[in-house]
Amino acid sequence: MNTAVGIDVSKGKSVVAAMRPFGEVAMPPCEFLHTSEDLSALMQSLRLIDGNTRVILEATGRYHEPVVAALREAGIFVSVVNPKLIKDFGNNSLRKVKTDKADAVKIARYGLEYWEEMREYTETDAVRQQLKLFSRQYNLHMKTVVSLQNNLISLLDSAFPGIDGLFTSPVRDDGHQKWVDFVCTFYHRDCVCGVSMAAFTERYLKWCRRKGYQFSTAKAAELYAASREMVVTMPKNALTKALIASAAGQLVAATTMLATIKAEFIRLAATLPEYEVVHAMYGVGDITGAQLMAEIGDVRRFANRGALIAFAGVDPGVNESGKHSSQSVRTTKRGSPHLRKTLFQIVSTHLKQSPPDEPVYQFLDRKRAEGKPYLVYMTAAENKFLRIYHAKVREHLNAVESATLDT
Repeated sequence: MNTAVGIDVSKGKSVVAAMRPFGEVAMPPCEFLHTSEDLSALMQSLRLIDGNTRVILEATGRYHEPVVAALREAGIFVSVVNPKLIKDFGNNSLRKVKTDKADAVKIARYGLEYWEEMREYTETDAVRQQLKLFSRQYNLHMKTVVSLQNNLISLLDSAFPGIDGLFTSPVRDDGHQKWVDFVCTFYHRDCVCGVSMAAFTERYLKWCRRKGYQFSTAKAAELYAASREMVVTMPKNALTKALIASAAGQLVAATTMLATIKAEFIRLAATLPEYEVVHAMYGVGDITGAQLMAEIGDVRRFANRGALIAFAGVDPGVNESGKHSSQSVRTTKRGSPHLRKTLFQIVSTHLKQSPPDEPVYQFLDRKRAEGKPYLVYMTAAENKFLRIYHAKVREHLNAVESATLDT
């Protein structure tokens, strides 16, 4: 007999309940801690349940991971579902009951109702979960880098205005930027134009060799000439040096960590079977491709392309009642805002590059020609991109799975 085990996960502890068809209680709701002792006891209790047992729990950030790891290690079928699905599952009651025990029973009932549709949590799902963690950390560190960079530029506007615009070197793989390293040493305009041109050129040459940057006499002359034209309001003293050195040091540390996270983020994404297919899609780069795979996960968990579009929240809403039917309804905006941000970046690339042979741009351009507002045709293009993504990636994953089974 089928037995669905629902686990309502929270921080440090959870509540478990087991149900069989027709409302039979196989295990009344009980609480357990996320400790090795309690998790071992829970595994023993689940093994004693007769019949086919499946465990269902909600995706709750990081809290559910210890439970999932213990269940997989014990060889027990476990499925991680979207909390929105559980929330929308019927209570069949006029009373509004919200307790951990009631939620555990509700999750178990959901498992029985959708028994055949339950997908087992696999090792690949664990990689995708790690990928989502890196995606969140990348976004967080990127915001930090932007904030610290703006702070440093604000300080330099009073001591060395416009110095960031005098360097065009790209960010190195280790996260270092030439203009940031430059102001760590030459923190004030007078550090450049306060000496002779020859003295600064010699000092700049030594700095480039020490930091591993390419030296150019023309660049030294450009920096010297530009510094002579600058108007500053902060004096060249120890306090100014300390402020700018501190701000620049924080930015260097942040960009270095961001570069480390980016490298690991891309490396982890490359281990997934759909990486090459996603990366080959127009407008998708190393980071946006990894973010797509992190936020969408295994695309096969969406029964059709409409389900994926609804998950992203770029599907048009519906507002109908009787004879009333609204012609202009906002998108639902459910699902991950991080996914919508990534989709917007990808579609923006289509808009800027205007590739005539790309179906996403063709669709976008057609909507724009119809006179649709900017956000309308951008959202429509995001919708189109997801439809193509669903078809290509799903087909590729099914082919990989079939090839694996054949071998």
